[in-house]
Amino acid sequence: MSQPSAVRIVEVGPRDGLQNEKTMIPAAAKIELIDRLSATGLRSIEATSFVSPKWVPQLADAAEVYAGITRRPGIAYPALVPNLQGYERARAVGVEEVAVFTAASEAFNRKNINASIDESIERFLPVLERAAADGVRVRGYVSTVLGCPYQGEVPLADVVRVARRLHAAGCYEVSLGDTIGIGTPGKARAMLRAVAAEVPMAALAIHFHDTRGQALANILACLEVGVAVVDSAVSGTGGCPYAPGASGNVASEDVVFMLEGLGIPTGVDLPALVDTGRWLSALLGRIPGSKVTLASP
Repeated sequence: MSQPSAVRIVEVGPRDGLQNEKTMIPAAAKIELIDRLSATGLRSIEATSFVSPKWVPQLADAAEVYAGITRRPGIAYPALVPNLQGYERARAVGVEEVAVFTAASEAFNRKNINASIDESIERFLPVLERAAADGVRVRGYVSTVLGCPYQGEVPLADVVRVARRLHAAGCYEVSLGDTIGIGTPGKARAMLRAVAAEVPMAALAIHFHDTRGQALANILACLEVGVAVVDSAVSGTGGCPYAPGASGNVASEDVVFMLEGLGIPTGVDLPALVDTGRWLSALLGRIPGSKVTLASP
């Protein structure tokens, strides 16, 4: 076991966090959220998603939000794109890094985007080709890596195959997501090891939802085998519109607190992150989803 010397947190609150929130957040507030997060020391902030407003109404203002944020040097502001049309919309407002997504579960892909895994990858291969020509970095997401709400168990071989294909197609990093928060530490570790046997660990990230309270334990289990990139969302916002019962992402505040306790630097100002989480929770009309924030005076 060899935990990393430093961890990069990919803050997904403005996109993955907000997409499933029932309270509609105005563009100006989303811009303020991203600008607040930019001031905390985070180096990767997923800003929005250029998907059809029909499917994700919360992010219908993607272009307005992206054009309005203050982009700081040294910070990546990726945006999710489902296809070439979304990519072109993103590029029109200056997006310099994009993300594409698929699932390790055929059943989930059918419910989520009405396509098979192979069809979903074929849809975004043109994005990877165009991005390579444009010098745009592409991150890949693989969801349902530890279980699916529709088919149940997801074979490890399927997770490995999809992750390997995304990496081979040109994704510089592949984020492995437990979409319904069903995973436990042993299963999370085994999944990561299986994928890392085919894809370099340096090109892998983990993305755990905290539905059953296992996210931090799962992250620790994966840190112990060397992963150094962790997705999380400020104040534990989010969930998945296509995964019934899936609660929010693991809270960024709690991840930073744990990493600091392990002596692993993140470069993130925890008090500033806590303040941002409190501000966002008030906007959403709910208590913060971070245990650290609830325990803070």
